[in-house]
Amino acid sequence: MRLNFIVGSAILLCGMTSVATASPHANFQINHTTWTLNDHGKMVRESVDADGNYITQSMSGKHLDHGTAVMKGHKVCFTSAMTKEGEMCWTTHAVAVGHSMNTVNDKGRKLTVHRTAYVPLKMPK
Repeated sequence: MRLNFIVGSAILLCGMTSVATASPHANFQINHTTWTLNDHGKMVRESVDADGNYITQSMSGKHLDHGTAVMKGHKVCFTSAMTKEGEMCWTTHAVAVGHSMNTVNDKGRKLTVHRTAYVPLKMPK
């Protein structure tokens, strides 16, 4: 249920001063970003905090998944703490807030992810 891209896709916070002048493959960071996407017919929000921990929620706030996200070259790799799927990596590139990108995971699944302003999500109690 992870963005597994987020994008993100997972999509991603740029590590440079200007996204507009960056090459699509320039290095950037997934940490401190939020994404929305359609995951198997359901709209979800996924945020990655400053430490690389992600939380995925339905748009109504229901907890769906959480784990860790790390950049590996031009991919973002997610490892869920809730499943036994292991690491899942998604293609990525610099995306400004308010813009979308297409991403593909290691198994060939395609998603379009939309970057939004960062929203810190919390684990359920």
